[in-house]
Parts: sequence; structure tokens; C-alpha cells
Amino acid sequence: MGQDQGRNSKERLGERIRPDGGAVLLTVECQQGVVGPDSALPELAAAARASGALRNVARLVAAAHEVDVQVIHAVAERRPDGRGANSNARLFRAAARLPVQQHSGSRAVRIAEPIEVAEEDLVVRRLHGLSPLSGTDVDPLLRNLGCRTLIVTGVSANVAVPNAVFDAVNLGYTVVVPGDAIAGVPADYTPAMIRNTLALVATITTTDEILACWKLPRRAGVTGDAAGRG
Repeated sequence: MGQDQGRNSKERLGERIRPDGGAVLLTVECQQGVVGPDSALPELAAAARASGALRNVARLVAAAHEVDVQVIHAVAERRPDGRGANSNARLFRAAARLPVQQHSGSRAVRIAEPIEVAEEDLVVRRLHGLSPLSGTDVDPLLRNLGCRTLIVTGVSANVAVPNAVFDAVNLGYTVVVPGDAIAGVPADYTPAMIRNTLALVATITTTDEILACWKLPRRAGVTGDAAGRG
């Protein structure tokens, strides 16, 4: 009984994320100034790396490129003069005072190693808000791409990732979250968020399960030296 349920669950996942079935992979704020070595949020950057989440995002992106699944990178940035940026929450005001700023055109808003950015990837930048979808080009791009299932990865499990998941569900997409490819702080918050919140609205899986559905071998060797840079 348990084996049959596991097999059926895997088959359902495979059907939802088929490369020719309207699946899109979204990376959330996987940028130098957030998860890179010179992050404005060193605790979050450390969690993303120590947990293996950033490496798993890189594995998923590399696999998506191989099987022709569209990748969208959602980047949060800010104009140097702050025009158009939010100031209506403590988070925004604190971010404006950090020593590393996510300024448009700076290194901080480039996609972080070891994630590879391919020519066919789409990079969507936002100057306001908390969500990678709300008020950005992501939703119309997904619709034009024929997306039915959105695979959400990246940071943080505290704010941007749940925002992306909720917005995608509200917009009618089926959402898949590889739990080992998202990170937040403190480290034990992420599994709690997945178990108590995201699991209610999204299909929770792992990086290896997605790679298996895409019929690719486990990619243990994706490193900063092997992957391209954005």
C-alpha cells in the first residue's frame, strides 16, 4: 500500500513537471548581494550554503537547461536614489541601511555562483515589494510560456519564497517546492515553514526527485568552477 502510494505520488509529480508539459523553474533572489560571499544578509547566505540549498538550486538550473525547462531568475534590486522603493515596513527600512545595497547594475544583483545563467533564461528584476510575482513581469511571462506548474526555489523561506508560492497559487498555477532548494533563518525555520504552511498549498519534493523525474543522473559535481556565471 505504502509503495503504491509512493509510486503514484512520484508519477503525479513527474506528470506535473514534464519538460514538455508547461513546467517553469523559478529562482528567487539567488543573487550575489543576498546569497553570495559579500551578502548584505550573511546569516541567510550562510544558511543557503551550509544547508546545500544554493547548490541544489544550481543542480536544478543545470538540469532544466539540459531538458529544455524554462528558467526564470527573480531578482530584487533598488535604484541608488531609492525612487519607487517601499518604506512601509521595518524590513524595507532596515534593508536601506545595510552596508551592501542591491543597486541596479551592481555586482550585488548578479546571479550568484554556482548557478549558471543560460542565454535562454529570463531575468526579471523588481524595484518594489516583497513578491517575485506580484507587480512584476513574471506572471505574464509564465502565461505566454504556457506555464501550468511553477517550481519555486531560492530564498528566503521567511519572506520571498512563501510570497511567490501564495501568489502563484492565487494566480492559478500548480506549485512544486523542492524543500532542499530553499533556505531561511534560523535554519530550523525552513522545515517548519514547509511542514506547517507550504505543504498546505504546494507539492513538496526534493531536488533528487525532480532530477529523477527529468530522467537525469544525480549531479553531484555542480560547482562554482564548473558552472557558468550570470
